[in-house]
Amino acid sequence: MAIDLNNADTAASGTAGSDTATPHAVISILEPLGVPDAALQAELGTLPEHVTVRSYDTRPRDDDELIERVKDAEALVVTNLPLRRAVLERCPKLRTIAVAFVGFDHIDLDYCREHGITVSNCPGYSNEAVAELVMLLTLALLRDVKANDVAARSAQTSAGLRRNEIAGKTFGIIGTGNIGRRVAELAQAFGARIVAWNRTPRDITGVEFLPLDDVMRQADIITVHVSSTPQTAQLVSRQLIGLMKPNAVLINTARGPVVDNAALAEALNAGQIAGAGIDVFDEEPPLPADEPLLHAPHTILTPHIGYATDEALGKRLHELFANIRAYLHDGTPTNLVV
Repeated sequence: MAIDLNNADTAASGTAGSDTATPHAVISILEPLGVPDAALQAELGTLPEHVTVRSYDTRPRDDDELIERVKDAEALVVTNLPLRRAVLERCPKLRTIAVAFVGFDHIDLDYCREHGITVSNCPGYSNEAVAELVMLLTLALLRDVKANDVAARSAQTSAGLRRNEIAGKTFGIIGTGNIGRRVAELAQAFGARIVAWNRTPRDITGVEFLPLDDVMRQADIITVHVSSTPQTAQLVSRQLIGLMKPNAVLINTARGPVVDNAALAEALNAGQIAGAGIDVFDEEPPLPADEPLLHAPHTILTPHIGYATDEALGKRLHELFANIRAYLHDGTPTNLVV
């Protein structure tokens, strides 16, 4: 099998299997998957012979270029590239979208439901990577790593830089799905007390479920792990941020819109809370110059890297192609969203 990852004018056909999907199905991988070419080639080699794959090593510059890439495809593969109605309407052959991501709020699911287009995601690949980033951001804030780095580089001492430990603190977890539960395990290993809120309380060893208001009031470290839906938009609202302790920090590695980021920046600027570690924003980086969190003190900002480890992206690639193979076999992907 050969595929031109730089151009995608050269298509690749799979070599394995004898499945029941439409003959000569076209799969368009619309943006880079962040894995070595050899790993992608290995997964492509598991697809049946009647499949043609186009893979692009750059994101489309505009909707016109995106439409050119999608217009004759039966299956689309994206990470966090938005696929809205205006684009999907130009895809008459489209039958499935494989999202190489946990979140899928960038896909027009209503359009997909209306037109019988299945959507799948990759829900498990980044559990460890995101949970570890939560602990990294927490430790960096509690130990003021940024200030210590500056001190070491400018011939200063540790004077005035004594800070805090996780042990003995109350860790508040908003959303106890797979990542939230893994964060709870790591926080317990550090010696923290765990309180949590979930729409449906669960029985998790060592985790005390409370109303959301109480989690915000009691926690020294608050970390957000809910998906972005109309129901969770600004779930962490101005009112809830106002309930936080003055020494508390907020971590968001979930989705930007679930936190009122303007209110969070105001609280930081006013010294109402101690800090924030933010990996996700109202829009994907690069961030505009007027993003309020860029100018707020006591913040550590990362450009949506929670999922981005070599290990996680390898898991994601395998999970993604398992979804695609299941679709090609009987028309129903695994990890079905719609």
